[in-house]
Amino acid sequence: MADEAKDKRAVVLPLLLGFNGGYVDTMGFLALQGLFTAHVTGNFVTLGASLALGTSGALSKLLALPVFCAVVIVSRLLSNALRHREAPVFRYLLTIKLVLLIAAAVLAVRLGPFPDGDHWVAIVTGMILVSAMAVQNAAHRVHLASLPPSTLMTGTTTQIMLDLADLIYGSSAEDTAASRSRLARMSGMVAVFALGCGTAAALHVQIGVWSFAVPPVVAMLSLIVRGSTTP
Repeated sequence: MADEAKDKRAVVLPLLLGFNGGYVDTMGFLALQGLFTAHVTGNFVTLGASLALGTSGALSKLLALPVFCAVVIVSRLLSNALRHREAPVFRYLLTIKLVLLIAAAVLAVRLGPFPDGDHWVAIVTGMILVSAMAVQNAAHRVHLASLPPSTLMTGTTTQIMLDLADLIYGSSAEDTAASRSRLARMSGMVAVFALGCGTAAALHVQIGVWSFAVPPVVAMLSLIVRGSTTP
């Protein structure tokens, strides 16, 4: 029974990460003048739109990718240092992400909303969220490498469609079992990511900057679940 409960918690963790990935990306886009905080390469498109239409937030969109890359590098270096000390690396990374999300929420509640995406508070808040998602991406890539990504659904959706096509076409029993297993895992991640997106949009409309308070709560739950799955 204990092992079964542990397995269930291990399934819950990536779903919490996926929900937060969708939520934070949508929240950032709506509250920070079109800034993608998780899908950072999407900011190339919104940067072009900002420059063409003269809307605010161009600087934060320009900074998002280099900040994301720098934080991933720092996360890797920190992980290596922690690993040499036999520290719980994944838990430390989740804690850092939690601290970053709390900082962004405090800034948003105290100094938001952000009608001007070029204001320093909007830029700082956006870069903190980008940093939090960079830490999540790095942690997921290393510690949950066998699971679908929690912040970008394009590749996951493509694999879902490929597996559906294979099931329709028909294949060996072994390949069919593998396709069904991938479909279950990947469909669940896409579903919770979409739920996060929808929840962020609804709460942004209803409670404004207080919607920034949700990601730290979900991150805390992730940390608790991770702790409960550690031997």
